[in-house]
Amino acid sequence: MNISIQTVHFDADQKLLDFVQKKLDKLTTFHDRITKVEVYLKLESLAHTIKEKVVEIKIHIPKQDCFVKASSKTFQTSFDRAFDSITNQLKKKKERIAA
Repeated sequence: MNISIQTVHFDADQKLLDFVQKKLDKLTTFHDRITKVEVYLKLESLAHTIKEKVVEIKIHIPKQDCFVKASSKTFQTSFDRAFDSITNQLKKKKERIAA
């Protein structure tokens, strides 16, 4: 599984990158044919005031892809929401394959 983490409009600290990497390592328990995972961590300004922390996760599986986007006040919260959503998608796709 090839994992790429990209930051947009800021430089992430190592603690955040380690948090994301640790969670992504668990993805193989939900689907064993994942070939590539792309994570985008973005700062999105709303009317030039408080910036929303946006996380996008794109997972490549042969013949199908999964994508999810979440935003909140912190990257950890955004990532947790996105991760929960993407794991649900993976479970549903795996159930369809098994059925």
